[in-house]
Amino acid sequence: MPVKTSRPTVTKHKTPSPKRQKLAYSERWDLSHLAEKPVQNFETLLREIEAKVAQFESVRAQLSPTMETSVFHPLLTLSEDIAAAASKIGAYAYLWFSENTKDLAARSFKTKVEERLTSLQNRLVFFDLWWQGVDGNNAGRLMAGTGTLRYHLETIRRFQPHTLSEPEEKIVNIKNITGRSAVQSLYDIVTNAFTFTLTVNGKRKTMTREELTSYLRHASGRMREAAYRELYRVYADQHDMLGEIYKTLVNDWKSENLQLRRFASPIATRNLGNDIPDEAVASLLRVCQKNSGIFQDYFRIKARLCKIKPMSRYHIYAPHRTAQKSYRYQDAVRMVLEAYRGFSPQLADLAERVVHECHVDARTRPGKIGGAYCYSVTPAMTPYVLLNFTGEARDIATMAHELGHAVHGMLAAKHSMFTFHSTLPLAETASVFGERILSDALMNQERDKKVRQALLLNQLDDIYATVLRQAYFVRFENQAHEMIAQGATVKDLAKTYLAEVRQQFGKGIKVPEEFQWEWLTIPHIFASPFYCYAYSFGNLLVLALYRMYQKEGASFVPKYLELLSAGGSESPQTILAKVGVDMASEDFWQSGFDTIREMVEQLEQTL
Repeated sequence: MPVKTSRPTVTKHKTPSPKRQKLAYSERWDLSHLAEKPVQNFETLLREIEAKVAQFESVRAQLSPTMETSVFHPLLTLSEDIAAAASKIGAYAYLWFSENTKDLAARSFKTKVEERLTSLQNRLVFFDLWWQGVDGNNAGRLMAGTGTLRYHLETIRRFQPHTLSEPEEKIVNIKNITGRSAVQSLYDIVTNAFTFTLTVNGKRKTMTREELTSYLRHASGRMREAAYRELYRVYADQHDMLGEIYKTLVNDWKSENLQLRRFASPIATRNLGNDIPDEAVASLLRVCQKNSGIFQDYFRIKARLCKIKPMSRYHIYAPHRTAQKSYRYQDAVRMVLEAYRGFSPQLADLAERVVHECHVDARTRPGKIGGAYCYSVTPAMTPYVLLNFTGEARDIATMAHELGHAVHGMLAAKHSMFTFHSTLPLAETASVFGERILSDALMNQERDKKVRQALLLNQLDDIYATVLRQAYFVRFENQAHEMIAQGATVKDLAKTYLAEVRQQFGKGIKVPEEFQWEWLTIPHIFASPFYCYAYSFGNLLVLALYRMYQKEGASFVPKYLELLSAGGSESPQTILAKVGVDMASEDFWQSGFDTIREMVEQLEQTL
């Protein structure tokens, strides 16, 4: 059975600061907290979930707009119990698969779990369909007293215009497992099996993509160029297959969301899920495009500082010449925790719990899924974090980012299983804010002008990567979805992508031809279309929030913690309004870029 963990609270723990007591932090996670021998006990665990599903189904005949709240409210609690139990076994399957995507047993178990859970989920579809049809007056009556579940119930009704009949919804769920999810898994399996060969110190070395990525930021321009060429050589060799996978996923998105569900546009599906007006997202993307010149100026300055001539796309992540340093994992953890503690001891204590409970898988290894993520399983369980730590300063920022996700979920633990997760745009707030906390702490500690210069370069590199770069991914997706609907080829998509990148960087930065295949290397556009604008949203939001913190000092901290504690229990507009943010204002987005412009000017003054 799943091990029960204590619910995170908002009180300060008495755990000693890692600065005062150096502790050894495990570099592998312990998945036993999710379930007791889940592979051997799978059928038992599924029977327990199935029994609750059957109990839920037994109330179907009693569903009525005029039903008593004494019947309706316990049904919601039962639904939460089912979701929590399913989340634990689903999390185990995905985390085990993440450890080694080549492990046949893990892959088989993940597929089996997805299929069985989908089958159970299909038996519950009737509730959402019924709830969407309840009249407004009775819906309001039934929602009274549901607490943090209210927004979840409102969200279900928000999708009513795009919901199909019960048999159709079941068919779509089955289709997604044997179709969309299977194709996504194929992309993961194929690309995670890629190996790359690079000449390092005169010797040919075979490596994973994570290992190759470190060379994209190597001190040597020749190494950076060689790493990029090798990355795109491997992906380009498979461009037909990967491109067709993408086209299949895009066509599936169109068939389901535009043709069946009648959304106005491909991106409108994501926007409704995020509870963000279409125009707010369009405004964000417009402002990002208008401000591309800020980053063109930045890379011009960086080229001078790093003595790069001519400047090309190969070198935008070139490190500052004095910034070469490798970090031990243990030291990196302590640095992040101390930075968090300087902002809020409560945040530091929550982040420390994640590493103390062995919920972090840190090291890169063959077969391990790439990138990094945080998996918040249930409100009562400490989240899990996956990293691919190689010892670079950037890996420390990634750690601060993912632990930010973790503390966000832990602060929202008072909410329902259905509302402790934030909606996507706000889901990046704590993670990016965590990076800003770390960057600020490092800047305050450092007195050497060259090192401070390097820190500023790193910050601007990261802001570029998570603001403008992500917005341009979504700009490409908007075009790609339209082009594929009109029969575009993979090479047509590549040409369009290259044109977008060249427009983004302007005439001062050369973009070589092989960057036409960069889009094939971006997992998000395959697995979660239009996901990436959440990074732009989150980063620009954080730049504005962090400015508020700098002006208000300690009085800002409680407001910020309140924002995180809201989780996904209210709309993004409502949550942000509490700290004075209007997401519909183009001036709001511009204020984030104004802050970036100031940072670029600050860097220019160091020349």
